[in-house]
Amino acid sequence: MIIETNVDVFPLKKIFTISRGSRSSAEVVTVKISNDGYEGFGECVPYKRYNETLESVIDQIKNLKPIKDKSELYKLLPPGAARNALDCALWDLEAKSKNMSIEKLTSIDFSPVITSFTLSLDTPKKMGEEAKLHSDLPILKIKLGGGGQDIDRIKAIRKFAPNSDLIVDANEGWTLDEYRKLIPHFVEEKIKMIEQPFPSENDEELKNIERPIPICADESCHDASSLDKCVGKYDVINIKLDKTGGLTEGLNLINKAKSYNFDIMVGCMVGSSLAMAPALLLAQSAKWVDLDGPLLLSKDRENPLIYNKSKIQPPNKDLWG
Repeated sequence: MIIETNVDVFPLKKIFTISRGSRSSAEVVTVKISNDGYEGFGECVPYKRYNETLESVIDQIKNLKPIKDKSELYKLLPPGAARNALDCALWDLEAKSKNMSIEKLTSIDFSPVITSFTLSLDTPKKMGEEAKLHSDLPILKIKLGGGGQDIDRIKAIRKFAPNSDLIVDANEGWTLDEYRKLIPHFVEEKIKMIEQPFPSENDEELKNIERPIPICADESCHDASSLDKCVGKYDVINIKLDKTGGLTEGLNLINKAKSYNFDIMVGCMVGSSLAMAPALLLAQSAKWVDLDGPLLLSKDRENPLIYNKSKIQPPNKDLWG
C-alpha cells in the first residue's frame, strides 16, 4: 500500500471571514492510496484552531507506520485532519477494489440534500447586500463575531432575505453578556439555530442560561468521546469529518448522537468537492446540512459535485466512492 500526499490550493471567489480571521484560498491536503492497481482519494483541511498546519498533517501521514485497513489507522492516529484524509481514501479504495459503491459498503443511499449557504463576517451593510444576492436560497448561515454589530448584521440580512431560514455561527466569539443581549433580537428575527456561541472552555455557561433557540456544538464536539460533556448544554451536534478524523468515526458519532437525542448538523471546512462527498453520506440523516464549501471556490476539482442552487446531487463515482 503506497500513500502519497499533495497540497492543493483552490482560490475563493471572494475573501471569506469568520471571527478568527480571513482567507482568500482553500489550502488542502490531498491523499492518494494505491494498492493492487487501485487508487483511493481523500481530502482534509488542516485547521489552525486545532493546532494543525499543512506541514504537521503531512508529517503525520508520512510518519505513519504501514497499515492494512481502517482499524489499524484508528489505532495509530488521533481524530483530526490527517486521519480524515486517510480514512476517506481507504473507503474510496475499498469501494474500487471490491467494485462496490460506497452506498453498498455503508448501507446508506445517496439522495440530493439541501445545504445552507454561508455569508462571511462583514459590516452590516455588506452582509445585507450579500443576503440580497442570495435571498432566493432556503437557508443562509451567517458568520457573526461579537463586537457590538451582530444585531445590526442580522437585521440587515433579514431585511433583504425575508423568506430564508437563518442560522448563525459565532465561532466562539461571544461573551455571556453578549449572548443575553442578542438572544431576544434573534428570537424576534426567527433565527433557527445558533452555532458555538462561546469558547469551548466556557461550555458550562450554557447550563445556566435560557436556550429559546437551539444551540449547536461545533468546536466543543469532535468525536463520539465528546458527547457526554455536551449533554445539558447543546441541542445540536455539528459533525465535520476533519474533526472526527474520518467517515468511520463520523458514522459512529452520528449514531451515538442520535441515541443521546441530539439533532444533527453535518458541516465542513472550506474545501473542494472531494471533501464534501463522504460527508454527504452523513447528510442523509441530518436535520441541518452545511456543505457549501465548493460554492465558495472559484475553481473546483474535476468531476465536482453538482449544485443546483442549494441542492447537492449525489457524487459522481469518478470523484469518490
